[in-house]
Amino acid sequence: MLTGHVLTRRGVIGGALALASAATLAACGQDTKADAKKVTVVTHSSFQVSDNLKKEFEKTSGFKLEIVDGGDGGELVNKLILSKDAPQGDVCFGVDNTYASRLLAQGVIDKDRTVDTIPESAEKYLVDNNRALVPIDMGDVAINIDKTYFTSHNLAEPKTFEDLAKPEYAKLLVAINPTTSTPGLAWMLATVGHFGADKFSDYWKTLVKGGAKIASGWTEAYNTDFSAGEGKGAYPIVVSYASSPSYTVSKDGASTTTAALLDTAFRQVEYAGVLKGAANPAGGQAFINWMLSKNVQADIPKKMYMYPVDSSVQLPEALAKFGPLAEKPVEVAPNKIAAEREQWLKLWASAVGK
Repeated sequence: MLTGHVLTRRGVIGGALALASAATLAACGQDTKADAKKVTVVTHSSFQVSDNLKKEFEKTSGFKLEIVDGGDGGELVNKLILSKDAPQGDVCFGVDNTYASRLLAQGVIDKDRTVDTIPESAEKYLVDNNRALVPIDMGDVAINIDKTYFTSHNLAEPKTFEDLAKPEYAKLLVAINPTTSTPGLAWMLATVGHFGADKFSDYWKTLVKGGAKIASGWTEAYNTDFSAGEGKGAYPIVVSYASSPSYTVSKDGASTTTAALLDTAFRQVEYAGVLKGAANPAGGQAFINWMLSKNVQADIPKKMYMYPVDSSVQLPEALAKFGPLAEKPVEVAPNKIAAEREQWLKLWASAVGK
């Protein structure tokens, strides 16, 4: 990975292993008489908050913080759903807007445990205006390009979805399988939002016919295949994050060797919610309020490399300068994703021959 570029949450979406693991956890259950002074957070593998802030939370709230690794992407969702009758914690964090509606529909989240006060800038990310599932951070999945490649090959940089389908660019693209990767799913949804549910699969057919590669996950795509990644691969166009160029900055901090195409961006938003049947719902709510605090919101870009939902928080200089969010990301409504996701994945698989 890029130095400090922690993106493991963007990995595998699940499958039989994840389901089996979740079923095992559900069978084990949680002691409903758990220590009321402990709050257990079920989260993705990339959850990180500075140690001093964790200690501050424990001191001020009176709750000892315990973290349960729920895996990456949809694996976390599967575990939460399969263990919902015997929740493995008090609160969850890290489920994004591609799966948020599913958690609400499956009764995983305690809808009676709402957060009344959230940053004004986060209000628009509420799912069906439900304050039981609270937006915490966000990031844009977008095409990244190796600027050095295009300069050295005297080739104009692509700008749009349509550019990528042209013969001179399609063969330079490494995309990511949406059935095995959350950024892959997010960028597939970007094509759904841009081209429409009835035409996006034709776009994918064109990409693959033109020579685009489909990697299994972000690590393979960026660190192995991308020409500006650690592996110095053969593809100068890759699906990654709009924040990624802030991690390829020159030593003097004046420039970056990569760029994100913000017109191809799809916004991921990560949520937290108290789990229904939690042993310590009050502790779960305290955790959510803490995650929305100014100190933790300011810590998120440094430790998890996502944007805080509180827009009043000052960002690290490199992120603000080289990894800005898209002004108009492609949008697909969460309830639409929940209803059509599986059908869209089938159409995608048919289009690319998977």
